Amino acid sequence: MTNKFKALVVTLSIAVVLFVVMGGLGVHASSSNDGAYRQLGVYSEVLQRIRSEYVEEPNFDAVRNGALHGLLESLDANSSYLSPAEYKRFKEHKGDQKATIGATISKRFGFAAVVSVIPGGPADKAGMDTGDIIEAVDGRSSREMSLAEINNTLTGQRGSNITFSVVRPRKAEPQKIVVTRDDVTIPGTSDKMLESNIAYLKPVALTKGKAQELANKIKSEQGSGAKKLILDLRNVSEGEASEGIAVANLFLDHGAIASLKGQRYSREDFNADPQKAITKLPLVVLVNRGTAGAAEIVAASILDNARGDILGDKTFGIGSVQKLIEVPDGSAVILSIAKYYSPAGKAIQDSSVTPNILVADVDDTTVADTGDEEDDSTTPPDAKKPAAPHNDEQLQRAIAVLKTKNS
Repeated sequence: MTNKFKALVVTLSIAVVLFVVMGGLGVHASSSNDGAYRQLGVYSEVLQRIRSEYVEEPNFDAVRNGALHGLLESLDANSSYLSPAEYKRFKEHKGDQKATIGATISKRFGFAAVVSVIPGGPADKAGMDTGDIIEAVDGRSSREMSLAEINNTLTGQRGSNITFSVVRPRKAEPQKIVVTRDDVTIPGTSDKMLESNIAYLKPVALTKGKAQELANKIKSEQGSGAKKLILDLRNVSEGEASEGIAVANLFLDHGAIASLKGQRYSREDFNADPQKAITKLPLVVLVNRGTAGAAEIVAASILDNARGDILGDKTFGIGSVQKLIEVPDGSAVILSIAKYYSPAGKAIQDSSVTPNILVADVDDTTVADTGDEEDDSTTPPDAKKPAAPHNDEQLQRAIAVLKTKNS
């Protein structure tokens, strides 16, 4: 096979793959303004240059897979391309009921990142924390893995280990953290009465049933004399959008809560049902960079309806619906087809939620790490995890804000 003929085959193969993927996604060249199709000539030129001028004979399967991974991930963190081999593993793995690590993982700057961990779960016990950047998963660079593949890898047999290479501030080298997969139980919502008859409520996640659990706690605290409320959604990233909408409705007796829409997705509007609202007490919602998903729907709706104050740091930004689309060559595409929007019309995934009262989240690492100790990779993870600061500045600020409110 001549080099020219080989180049032609490679170019046509890439073009066919692009057409197949775009066709599988329902994209059609009906418009002369369809930039994706007009760029095929550019792709062909680039591939020609790779073939003729790269330092060595390239592996075009790897080039194609890399291009398609990049194409999907350039859209958003939740859109993924799975090669035929990856999709086969995905299907084999997904149907099994397996143990996991108890952490929400997304992507930032191309690498996997820890959004938050479940207290008492495997990741928490091993020393992982909100904001950790995961450089590698079981020796594989997270930059080269789609989010779907990463999340698939987190589950496994109970008692099996998964090794992470974690990058943290002021550490010269990535830290090795070994997490033992286990069954994860979501702790119940905690509540207590603070000074000035301020009730403090802290859910760990907004999974199914948590809205009713939270409603029961609110009613109990009101019955005990609560005059004002603090809802702590810091590091709450696990949960379902429907549960977040239900939680928001506990505080709202009118107005929009959220909307869900996409280019080819029938718009859904979620409005407050007056019959489901249970309290009109003054409210402060605490959020931080570990607040994501359903919890962001709650925060955005409270903020945009001026129902209460949102206090803390800007949230993470997760809020979309995905669809899995099989491609004829055995690969698959996981594509975001709709996003959740706040009542003000902002896409939560794109804009996150910015508090109206900004109070920096205390970085535990900054508080505990003097920078003098050696980075000993043999130290048990639990021993390395810094203790939480004694003074919760965000909580104290929330109490101060509520003291100025009339009940």
